[in-house]
Amino acid sequence: MTSATKPDALPVSALLALAMTGFICILTETLPAGLLPQISAGLGVSPALAGQLVTLYALGSLLAAIPLTIATQGWRRRNVLLLAIVGFLLFNSITAWSSDYVLTLVARFFAGMAAGLAWSLIAGYARRMVAPHQQGRALALAMVGTPIALSLGVPIGTWLGGVVGWRSAFGLMSLLSIVLIVWVLAKVPDYPGQARTQRVPLRRVLLTPGVRPVLAVVLTWMLAHNMLYTYIAPFIAPAGLASQVDVVLLAFGVAALIGIWITGRLVDRHLRQAVLTSLATFALVALLFGLYAESAAVLYLGVFVWGLTFGGAATLLQTALADAAGSGADVAMSLNVVVWNSAIAAAGLAGGLLLGQFGVGLFPWAMLALLLIALWIASAASQHGFPAGQRRSDVLVAGH
Repeated sequence: MTSATKPDALPVSALLALAMTGFICILTETLPAGLLPQISAGLGVSPALAGQLVTLYALGSLLAAIPLTIATQGWRRRNVLLLAIVGFLLFNSITAWSSDYVLTLVARFFAGMAAGLAWSLIAGYARRMVAPHQQGRALALAMVGTPIALSLGVPIGTWLGGVVGWRSAFGLMSLLSIVLIVWVLAKVPDYPGQARTQRVPLRRVLLTPGVRPVLAVVLTWMLAHNMLYTYIAPFIAPAGLASQVDVVLLAFGVAALIGIWITGRLVDRHLRQAVLTSLATFALVALLFGLYAESAAVLYLGVFVWGLTFGGAATLLQTALADAAGSGADVAMSLNVVVWNSAIAAAGLAGGLLLGQFGVGLFPWAMLALLLIALWIASAASQHGFPAGQRRSDVLVAGH
């Protein structure tokens, strides 16, 4: 293994293959959002029904993450990763070829299942490639595809749809999956699965000290984030930025990439401080948004700082969760997938209700309340979940 011969050198190519897997997960999820008019016309359904392609994908991830992760615990790790990528290849291809709405929905559901399995696997895989003291940095690199896809997924999808058509856009995703399969076979090391005697039952993972506080922070932090991210267009409209949504999201994406870089340098030595600082800073941004929501300058500054705090969130939270879960890390990651996607769905629903009943003015205050709850939970979890000091390598080796 690379980390055994060169303790300070990360297996960059292998970690970037995991990052590309995450990129495909997110891009596959977000493509329909930028292509709704074309998909609607192509399948002969309303835009609202076309939007259910996103819903079915999320549902597949939610329902499949835990059972698929448990079912494949004993498999060799690279085979599980390849299974997920082949799922993207197959079901994106069906989406590209299908002219039947129901078949397309089924394909999207199974693509979501592939994503649920992939997300459960990436963090543990990245950590296993390196020495314990490098696990945070490795995970930061493996997660770099996520903010890129989040910030560019819809614009890329919209552009591709206009240039080559929506079906070809999904076809290109399949080609990208083929490239990734070759990449994984060439560069990603393989590891055995867990023996039956090593596997930690779901209930015991959930009851492990530290796991529930981390998941609670995931839920509250991602609720606050997605409430604003989902409804960013109406939120920035009162400041006269309705025509600049793409620029605002680009500022967020650039800041998120910087945030990942910063997190990679901090996570192994200062995880607790990084989590508390990120939450407190995001809470301050929410307060500023509440007080100065009609100032374009404040919004741009706030969005950039928000991006900085969010970029490393996945790395920080998944590192804390895997540390707490120990040998049950993969099962804990499947729980993380469920909680994370539930937060996205709940934020869309809650944000829609707030928007319809009260307008965008209440968004920052709802976010602030959620972030203060997250900050309180993280602060209280000082022994388990988000412990102080440098991450302890002696408790990280098992299962990784």
